[in-house]
Amino acid sequence: MGKPQIIHTDGEDLIVITRREYEALLAGAGDEAAEDAMTARVVEATDAKIARGEDVVLPARVWAAIEEGEHPVRVIRKHRGLTQADVGEKSGLRQGYIADIEGGKRTGSAASLKAIAAALGVPLDVIVG
Repeated sequence: MGKPQIIHTDGEDLIVITRREYEALLAGAGDEAAEDAMTARVVEATDAKIARGEDVVLPARVWAAIEEGEHPVRVIRKHRGLTQADVGEKSGLRQGYIADIEGGKRTGSAASLKAIAAALGVPLDVIVG
């Protein structure tokens, strides 16, 4: 958060903050439109990081599950609140194909894994790592 500017007036002090900070305050107060705007901004920033090949932060519990042997596609999909059908639709693949990859029945082609990674919003090395 940036430093707010305080403007002293004859009546009340005015506080100047950025639009982002204002929307965060609204979202914190339960304003659904502001929450949606913040979510869209996070998704956009994440997509830009992925396009630049930068790491994307995932919660420790996600990494722990992957390290314990759960399939990365399954763990990240569940973390994102997506179904196999959702991932299939976003990646242009069949739900059954996603299920086979998650279940270890298929390894997936480079192109399909790249499409799945994009659908999950993570760099490719996170799911094939």
